[in-house]
Amino acid sequence: MDRLPANVYSVAAVREMDRTTIEDHGVPGYTLMTRAGEAAFDAALVRFRSAAHWQIVCGAGNNGGDGYVLARLAGERGIAVSVVSLVDPARLAGDAARACDDYVAAGGEVEPWAGDLDAGAGLLVDAILGSGLEREVGGEFADAVEAINAHEASVLALDIPTGIHGDSGAVLGCAVRADLTITFVGLKTGLFLGEAPDYCGELCFAGLDIPAGFVASIAPALRRVDDAMLAQALPRRQRTGHKGDYGHVLIIGGGEGMPGAVRLAGEAALRTGSGLVSIATHPAHAAMLVASRPELMPHGVATPAQLEPLLERADVVAFGPGLGRSDWAEALFDCVATLSLPAVWDADALNLLADRPAAMRQRVITPHPGEAARLLGTTAAAVQADRPGALNGLAQAYGGTVVLKGAGSLVSTHQVPYLCLSGNPGMGSAGMGDVLTGIIASLIGQGVPVGDAAAVGVEVHARAGDRAATSGERGLVASDLLGELRRVVNP
Repeated sequence: MDRLPANVYSVAAVREMDRTTIEDHGVPGYTLMTRAGEAAFDAALVRFRSAAHWQIVCGAGNNGGDGYVLARLAGERGIAVSVVSLVDPARLAGDAARACDDYVAAGGEVEPWAGDLDAGAGLLVDAILGSGLEREVGGEFADAVEAINAHEASVLALDIPTGIHGDSGAVLGCAVRADLTITFVGLKTGLFLGEAPDYCGELCFAGLDIPAGFVASIAPALRRVDDAMLAQALPRRQRTGHKGDYGHVLIIGGGEGMPGAVRLAGEAALRTGSGLVSIATHPAHAAMLVASRPELMPHGVATPAQLEPLLERADVVAFGPGLGRSDWAEALFDCVATLSLPAVWDADALNLLADRPAAMRQRVITPHPGEAARLLGTTAAAVQADRPGALNGLAQAYGGTVVLKGAGSLVSTHQVPYLCLSGNPGMGSAGMGDVLTGIIASLIGQGVPVGDAAAVGVEVHARAGDRAATSGERGLVASDLLGELRRVVNP
């Protein structure tokens, strides 16, 4: 298998890659189909080596054709394999028909769908419908999807699980729940958005040996944050470096009774490499914060006037962790809203911003879907139904850089938005956003450009979460990430 590439494309863009390779560069379509079947066969051998009997469920079109190639290869290797078809093979055309004919010529048999699957199969292969699906799955196709999901066997999906929209990741009526999905030619946005992460299982990629030059002109829809980007943003430090070189972060928040959020954000900034971290918080909390983490510099701030000297010394501001909605919070908002300093806004700072919308070029906002809905005047469900659209709407309305948090966090840029594939469900717990705010602010303070700092910060946060979850996702808490950050930011 190939490593997951950085670029993620729309279905139309991947279709254009196919067309360009076949029509402009003379690579036969059946050659690509054969490569897809070979890649799927290799992946199945590695991932499902204990499965003695494979049953492949084929539909029409090239997705079914990939399934027939896989079936032929399995039979040639002595694996017990059977094929169930939802479409009369006589109706197949083009490369799919050729793949079916080659499978039959090699001694294979095609069984028509009769409403059930082989109870003895150890592996089921979903080769029913590909990434071009635009309407809800119905009829016998829906019956087959439900039968696959009810079966005890492991499931391999070819290109994308049947029923998942290739662009949005929405479930179209019903969808196959795969243990492994192997996708071909280019990564599709629908593998990562909407409900797709719950259906795709583990993901692997096969580029089918298409040279990069064949498809270089095709623009991606999203770009993954990868190791190369992290390495560029987090270079080895100079031996002569000192704390003044690594930024002074000012965290503003921690309203009365809520000191935990600024404590998490502050230590996250330190663990990410900040030279200095100050905290402007409610006067009741300053002594407690310095006692819990003496490297932090807490300041009790009762009025905006007391905030001014702290702002003069800061390189970047993190605003919102534990802020609350009190008169104290409102007064600090009025002070921070006109700053020219780079800033990261989260939590109640975003709720206050929703009441008084304003754009700011040097600001990063980090809403979860509920906060994004308030900022856009819509619902969380609408945000989740079109996350790229919501990201663009937030960037247009509020300027700067937007981090739309959630499974597959998105980060706006002036060009191609970034996509984070790291992270896990255990990170859905209190305080995780405060840690992220501290990480992004720290990177900005260390000189990483604001947009890149947001993208890299999201990835650093997610990778720390994955490290912290190695002993289990359930029960993961935000402070568990703090001990992992040093390992992630020293690649």
